[in-house]
Amino acid sequence: MSIGGLMTTSVSGMDAQAQMLGTISKNVANSNTVGYKRASAQFSTLVDQSAGGSFQPGGVNFSARYGVAQQGILEATASPTDLAIQGNGFFVVQDSGGLTALTRAGSFVPDSNGYLVNTAGWRLMGYADSETGQAPAANAPVGLAPVNVNTAGLQAIASTSGTLTVNFPADTTNNPGPYPAANAPLSQYDVKTSLIGFGNLGNQVTLDIYGTKTAGNTWDVSVFDRAGAAPGGGFPYASGAIANATLNFDPANGDLTASSPSTLDIAIPNGKTIALDLSKSSQLASEFAVEVAKVNGNAPSGIDHVSINDDGQIYEIYKNGAQIATYQVPLATVPSPDNLSELSGNAYAISPRSGDMHIGKPGTAGFGTIAAEELEQSTVDIAAELTKMIQSQRDYTANSKVFQTGANIVDVVLNLVR
Repeated sequence: MSIGGLMTTSVSGMDAQAQMLGTISKNVANSNTVGYKRASAQFSTLVDQSAGGSFQPGGVNFSARYGVAQQGILEATASPTDLAIQGNGFFVVQDSGGLTALTRAGSFVPDSNGYLVNTAGWRLMGYADSETGQAPAANAPVGLAPVNVNTAGLQAIASTSGTLTVNFPADTTNNPGPYPAANAPLSQYDVKTSLIGFGNLGNQVTLDIYGTKTAGNTWDVSVFDRAGAAPGGGFPYASGAIANATLNFDPANGDLTASSPSTLDIAIPNGKTIALDLSKSSQLASEFAVEVAKVNGNAPSGIDHVSINDDGQIYEIYKNGAQIATYQVPLATVPSPDNLSELSGNAYAISPRSGDMHIGKPGTAGFGTIAAEELEQSTVDIAAELTKMIQSQRDYTANSKVFQTGANIVDVVLNLVR
């Protein structure tokens, strides 16, 4: 072994310990960075080939590794767009230049254009629900677009479906008529209720629904647009019945018979056709009762707030209570998360050692769930970092002593010629 080899090895050791101190410094600096994964120092030996039986000390090689797969503690926040991942997966994000990356830093807020960006400026990516027929690729971020929560102003949705579940009183006597379907001035009916629907422009339409017992276990149901009612209300309506059906009930259990229609199609003026589900209605020995009455759609309304489910579905909640699904936020995984390449802004890029990206829906096999109004905290333990700093400082000093010893030996050799 040469004296030069001794000194080179100790320099290698000091350099490795200096870099370890660098990882400790970075960890301490990012102890409060959302989604930050602790860096650790990894050492491996460097072996020089021995010449003529002489020992060569070689040196030490340093590499930094991030514990990307380690789960951080989730902390509650007050922002509905703060997102955390419980379990496996990463958010797919993109920078202003179009570079796609992965991150666990979910401190997203809308920017001036309504795009959800985190503190590092990465935009959250998702599938737009308006793009029907889209088949997301499982191994590439194809079809993803930046999530925008400010795409709509006033929103009106035409009614297309609804549910009406009522009980028709079984002891009602048969009505002699004329029945509401005839729209005669003296039309007779036994029960009545109303529903609110919405047209294409969000215009409110009040639907008067009449029920008339025409025979044993048989009821006639007719629907009218209240806007066309006679002066003072009621019959005759200007437009006549906009929907009509004859319901037949089983006398044994009071349920609709198999031959009876279970859906009533109502053509809304200046709107769409509402498929009104009547399948759970009954005829029992009780008074007339409306158990369920609902119709989708809404009048023009502005956005009140955004809500995000644990499966990544983003909803825009309007001031009138309506909600619209706008984006589906996916998660991405790789076979070896700890081998991802680090990018600025607490993000990661795919590398040959990490394996290829796999994209899927949160909550499905292999993917964690999304927690809204929560953030994943840094995995750094300050006490552990300070302990490692003391150890690294001691090891650096020891390597410097070896170097100093080698320098002293060199001085002895040089003094031999004096």
